Amino acid sequence: MMDLLPPLTALRAFEAAARHESFAQAAAELHVTPAAVSHQVKALEAFVGVVLFHRRARGLTITEAGRAAQPLLRDGLERFREGVARMRSAAEQRRLTISANTSFASMWLISRLENFRTRHPDIDILLSATDNLADLHGGEADIGIRYGRGYYAELHSDRIVGLREFPVCSPALLEGDFPLLTPDDLRHHNLLHVAWYDETDVWPTWNVWLKAAGVEGVDANSGLRFNDYLVAVKAATEGLGVALGSDFLVRDDIAAGRLVCPFELGVGAPDSFAYYLVVPPDRLENPRIAAFRAWLLEETAAYREPRLV
Repeated sequence: MMDLLPPLTALRAFEAAARHESFAQAAAELHVTPAAVSHQVKALEAFVGVVLFHRRARGLTITEAGRAAQPLLRDGLERFREGVARMRSAAEQRRLTISANTSFASMWLISRLENFRTRHPDIDILLSATDNLADLHGGEADIGIRYGRGYYAELHSDRIVGLREFPVCSPALLEGDFPLLTPDDLRHHNLLHVAWYDETDVWPTWNVWLKAAGVEGVDANSGLRFNDYLVAVKAATEGLGVALGSDFLVRDDIAAGRLVCPFELGVGAPDSFAYYLVVPPDRLENPRIAAFRAWLLEETAAYREPRLV
């Protein structure tokens, strides 16, 4: 009966101490102190009503009762580990781990995951939102969603969507003294920047947009800078100024009325830069990966190409 079983911690402490005939070595194996092992063994001795070790100055000596029980407990604990491993294996067979760019995960994917779950209730999603590249071959994730040119060594890549950037701001900004009737009105507002965009050519910047709009007299480098795209967009929703928003990422904010687009002109990311779904080629036929890949490509089909004005 279950109520006749002592605590698992006591059994593990005894089995390790019996195998090593040392509380210190058992403690090192279990990552606890020798005193903790001794305490657990004493608790087990009290539970079963028999002495399991003779404690002498020279060290431990296991008793006959302890020696008889040790192999049975060793085998039992191993079976216990196997049972837990099978439980975990069953859970892992349901799990799909997705490593996604933070902006993509937060501003687009999260609000649509329930749609995928409705279609595939047998798949459990673990979403890791990070701008660090997960080691897909090393098992850090099953699928990666990355922003780049789509050339990743030993990985299959599907182009998800390109980017079109245009000014976005809070609706309140349009109701002030300078309501952004023309692009020249940007001179009266803070330009919101993502700091690292200016250090690379992979995202459109204010300098690119202002040139495309033919605007002169507006300092493309003025305004507020943030280290993260999400923070820059949040600053725009709070009325701090005007940010460049990607149509793909800010669409939900515009639909909800948190942001407006005062000008229709959009500028695209250079060359082949886009969001890509990446998977090790030998895992493309994995049922969970195949299901998510098909769903994501279907969901993004409507805006596969950036719409440049």
